[in-house]
Amino acid sequence: MNRRSTLVTTATGLGAALALVLTGCSSDSDSGSDAGSDAKKANAEAKDSPRLTVRGAYVPQPVNGKMAGGFLTVRNSGGTADKLTSVSSDIAGDVTMHKTVKQQMQSVASFTVPAEGSLKLARGGNHLMLMDLKRKPAEGDTVTFVLHFTKSGPITVKAPVKAMNYAPGQ
Repeated sequence: MNRRSTLVTTATGLGAALALVLTGCSSDSDSGSDAGSDAKKANAEAKDSPRLTVRGAYVPQPVNGKMAGGFLTVRNSGGTADKLTSVSSDIAGDVTMHKTVKQQMQSVASFTVPAEGSLKLARGGNHLMLMDLKRKPAEGDTVTFVLHFTKSGPITVKAPVKAMNYAPGQ
């Protein structure tokens, strides 16, 4: 082979390699549009995922130092429901969730926080029971709750201790 045919062969090989690289690039650019679709899909999913906030938390000063009640509202502005699965507190050895049926408290494993809705924990209805108190909270104190959900991360809530007969909105 002479020098000229070697150069032509080399140039042809480089051209073929360049064509493969360019084909790979155009394929990447196609997947780039998929990446854009993936980003849009992720944004849509984020809008559909639960978005939780907590308001109105309080603990009425308990009558004794053994147990107390906890009340709050969890608002979900997202497009998917979530579940409150457990609660812990800095002053209680155990926090249980209860619903009230025919004036009877019943322990429950979870509460649903509906999409675009609220879970209200209030006197006479669904509520938290703080058991095995480490100290008796007094009016003016603050109780910390950590709410645990199926889909969302934990939410820490600072609840003021109110008078025994405190009734918000009345």
